[in-house]
This record gives sequence, structure tokens and C-alpha cells, in this order.
Amino acid sequence: MNEQIAEHKLQFRIQLSATRRGARLARLLATEQLRSWGLPFEVPAQVVAELATNAASHGLVPGRDFRLAVLSDADTLRIEVTDAQGDRLPALQAPDVRESGHGLVLVNALADRWGVCRGPFPCKTVWAEFDLPMWGR
Repeated sequence: MNEQIAEHKLQFRIQLSATRRGARLARLLATEQLRSWGLPFEVPAQVVAELATNAASHGLVPGRDFRLAVLSDADTLRIEVTDAQGDRLPALQAPDVRESGHGLVLVNALADRWGVCRGPFPCKTVWAEFDLPMWGR
């Protein structure tokens, strides 16, 4: 999906505390939202869990929350997690497990595409996309 496309048929957005509880809640809420839309949810829920956990641990700024967005059009499901650490960007190449753990390795393996974008200051958004036609939609 082109990042220029601003209109999505299905949208879910929520702001959560940058804690382990907030990360767990992000996964649960995303799972239920995807289920209610009739979309596959197991693999995207794992990606939400990894990105939300990263936001709660590596993107933590005391007193600041993170935001979760789940967006879909007819062809693409997009997960976005925005945190307040815009100066700490993950490497876009396949991450090294020895340096960063397994989170982004899983995102890289499960998503069709993923990336990061800066802003609005001081934030960053890590996103992952899934092609829906490949899932039999």
C-alpha cells in the first residue's frame, strides 16, 4: 500500500500506556478488531505484540504513551505503532538477533513489508503490511 493513500475502509486507532500491560492490551484489542472485520488475525497479532512490546520497552519515554493503528483496504492490512522515541530508529535490514532480540526478526519474517518513518516530532512509527489476497480474501 502506498503511504500516500490516506483513505482506508477499515480503521482502528487507540492510545495505550507504554507498559507491558499496554503492549498486551494492544495485541488483544487488535486481535478482536481483526476478528470482527473477518480478517486473519493470528499472524498480525504476533506482529502487533512485537511492535507494541518494542514501543513499551525501547520507545519508552516516562509519561508518554504509544499509539496503535490497524488499517485495512481491500488489498492490504497495515499495522502501525507510534512511540515517543523518534531518535531511536530500528535498522531496516534484517535485524541481528544478537543485537536486538527476536522481535524485529519475527516482524521481518511474518510481514510482507515493514519499515519506519519519523514524526511527528518527537515520535516515530514502525509499520508492517500484509497482502490480503494471499490470505484467500
